[in-house]
Amino acid sequence: MNSGVQAFQQVLSKIKDRMKDIRYKVAVISGKGGVGKSFIAVSLALALASQRRSVGLLDADIHGPSISWLLKVKEPPSAISKDLIKPAIGPLGIKVLSAQFLLPKSEMPIVWRGPLKTRLILEFLANVEWGRLDYLIVDLPPGTGDEALTIAQFLKGTNGAIVVTTPSDLAGFVVKKAIMFCKEVGFPVLGIVENMSEFICPNCGAKYTIFGKGSGRRIAEEMQVRYLGSIPLDPRINECNDKGEPFILKFPESEAARKIYSIAEKIIQILESQYKRE
Repeated sequence: MNSGVQAFQQVLSKIKDRMKDIRYKVAVISGKGGVGKSFIAVSLALALASQRRSVGLLDADIHGPSISWLLKVKEPPSAISKDLIKPAIGPLGIKVLSAQFLLPKSEMPIVWRGPLKTRLILEFLANVEWGRLDYLIVDLPPGTGDEALTIAQFLKGTNGAIVVTTPSDLAGFVVKKAIMFCKEVGFPVLGIVENMSEFICPNCGAKYTIFGKGSGRRIAEEMQVRYLGSIPLDPRINECNDKGEPFILKFPESEAARKIYSIAEKIIQILESQYKRE
């Protein structure tokens, strides 16, 4: 057996060892950018943690990492040994890992082709001591390229994917490709989340469907997957994102936060009831 094959098998063995104490692995995916996927990933991780679940959050968006910003995590991961690191810790004890931590300056880009991105994700899976977790949430970049395919191929036992869209027909058209990708690579689709579903006027309560109406529910019916729920527009979400203040912790009584907590409860019910049956 040549050294390259041997080294690859060692990586696979490490990944298996690191993942064995994680009960549920959930990918958050979208067909296109601009739908608020990372906000959804962060918010669901926090909502799950608020339900006394231990949660890890892996930012697999190599070119546009934003998880550390959204959670305002500045302290980087720490080294346990030469080949093993401990994730950073975010709000509610969430364990966080992102390519952003590797950059000497925050504004520096990562200009890599596919093989290097694949190698980094494999290192994230093999050389990070996540410990015992109830949930590992993986925030994937938009589309169905190298990062998503690497997670699908090497993160064995992934329990499902949450597909994020907006009400627009264009977003819906592209998100179907993400659903087909999940089905082809063996990701069970936990369901669709429609972000930015409507704007509720804070003064009069009137509802405005700025980006269209009902695309997420229509796609769920057409593609025969669950519709997990919709999240309305709230100007405070963008304000919190810019400041690195988790929206659902700052405004837990808002309609958007209540919808996010409701979606998290559905995910718990879907996965944990299935686990008990098995």
